[in-house]
Amino acid sequence: MKPNAEITILGFVTRRPSATTCPSEVARSLAENDGAPLEWRKYMPVVHEAVDALNARSEISLTWKSLAMPERKGPYRIGGPKGNH
Repeated sequence: MKPNAEITILGFVTRRPSATTCPSEVARSLAENDGAPLEWRKYMPVVHEAVDALNARSEISLTWKSLAMPERKGPYRIGGPKGNH
């Protein structure tokens, strides 16, 4: 079974296949689901870990300013698998 953060990320990219998602949107969603919406920054390490795992399995792609990124480094946006956005 996939960890909660991975499921949340995949939900974002599935619902909006032509759009990208900021990692903070995922963290905010996780925090809201846990009843701690103001604590979203604490969820960022979990989001980064999930992004790395999903990206390694080619389930998502990463971009910054519309340029593809092979791995997470600095600011980034999350999109669907390559060729799906």
